[in-house]
Amino acid sequence: MQKRVDFLVIGSGLAGLSYALKVANYGKVCIVTKTELPESNTRYAQGGIAAVTYKSDSYEKHINDTLIAGGNMSKREIVEMVVSDAPARIKELIEMGTNFDKKNNGEYDLAKEGGHSENRILHYKDITGQEIGRSLIEQVKKHPNILIKEHYFAVDIITQHHLGEIITRDTTDIECYGAYVMDMKNNKIETIISKITYIATGGIGNIYNVTTNPNIATGDGIAMAYRAKAVIENMEFVQFHPTSLYNPGERPSFLITEAMRGFGAVIKNQNGEKFMKKYDKRGSLAPRDIVARSIDTEMKISGDEFVYLDATGLNFTELINHFPNIYKKCLNLDIDIIKNPIPIVPAAHYLCGGIKVNKAGKTTIKHLYAGGESAYTGLHGANRLASNSLLEAIVFAHNSAMEAKDLIKDIKFNTIINNWDDYGLTLPEEMILITQEYKELEQIMTNYVGIVRSNIRLKRALKRLSIIHKETEELYNKSILSPKICELRNSINVAFLIIKMAKRRKKSIGLHYNVDLPTQN
Repeated sequence: MQKRVDFLVIGSGLAGLSYALKVANYGKVCIVTKTELPESNTRYAQGGIAAVTYKSDSYEKHINDTLIAGGNMSKREIVEMVVSDAPARIKELIEMGTNFDKKNNGEYDLAKEGGHSENRILHYKDITGQEIGRSLIEQVKKHPNILIKEHYFAVDIITQHHLGEIITRDTTDIECYGAYVMDMKNNKIETIISKITYIATGGIGNIYNVTTNPNIATGDGIAMAYRAKAVIENMEFVQFHPTSLYNPGERPSFLITEAMRGFGAVIKNQNGEKFMKKYDKRGSLAPRDIVARSIDTEMKISGDEFVYLDATGLNFTELINHFPNIYKKCLNLDIDIIKNPIPIVPAAHYLCGGIKVNKAGKTTIKHLYAGGESAYTGLHGANRLASNSLLEAIVFAHNSAMEAKDLIKDIKFNTIINNWDDYGLTLPEEMILITQEYKELEQIMTNYVGIVRSNIRLKRALKRLSIIHKETEELYNKSILSPKICELRNSINVAFLIIKMAKRRKKSIGLHYNVDLPTQN
């Protein structure tokens, strides 16, 4: 079965939805998403979206905070572009129906988070991502030019490779013609031919044991682009959020937003000691890489499985008003955050690398764009500044849409694409083979390629990953496809890239901390 659309969007988070809305007036759009439209990393973003809003703040302050948090590895021209474009993009969100909290005087109630020198985080309670997603989904569902395919899994993007041509990483004229997607309800592969394809598939958190990411975050877009020979960069920079709720067995881990620390909550060990000043003068409001690494160190020294985030001394009325979702969640676990500190542990949260794109979100493959967490834009450098991710998503989605609308009229459909060939394949032998490989992958990445790394850990990780990679490819090549085997394959691809790039980097910086290497200043 083949379908033709002008714009194919893979993913339904902030980047994918905002891009779809902006290109929909220039052609037919198809959004494919693995589960239902609201389920994305955007939905789980609690803290908010960073932007210079009032005169007490400035673009230069936001730029400098971003550069410092990123270990001065961010591309300054990209940081300047994103920061200066922020007010216009946020105005569009508000016009589309997004609500942000305000004070009694009508001004926006701006929060402060780690690494920020000013209060500049626009938020809606502690469910900002969910609120933004709600407003965009309402607009998407009303647009007559947008077709939504829920419970569809993108298997591979289509290039000359699928026409029988040999493509290598040195090939300079690779083109994207659309994607093969699986109807997950019947495991049938459909062919969607598009003029322009936009990858917005989110993050990679589920290659680790503990993550704040939803179960769908398995690095699918990055893996597809890598197999198509797109350039992938900075994968070694995996951000662990310092404060996820310690609740063994819950997946994804419940995020305790950084805004709570901006509100005044402090990190303590189980003896009640405020230890963060030992590691950074900014204490609990240091950037995420420093806080996560400090917590990891304290846990290893003490042998404890968690530390605490203590908000007990704060104004309880304002605390509950600002963080009602966190209050309710903790109360369900018999933790009254007004009286008791919250047990926390770092969790895999955000990838700073991904598919390399330019200012317009264009990848190194013609007619293929990427945005959101699946893209490497140069904004975050070695460590993401809190609440810059939603901002990055809307700015680059806008840029991609503006370029795509101008190009679309000159692009023609490729009319000789073959449908997916699964002749001679059989059903996977046993699901246990897939689930066991995934458990091994999580253990490898958590134990060897986590917050703190070493040369021997990376070497062992690569050796063990090579074994499950070989076994998975053998199973993939003889099996009728299922979402689970595709996710496993994609996750292994992503893990390989993280390890490969971690081994290549010869100094510790930001989120890549190797005990055997000197620190880059």
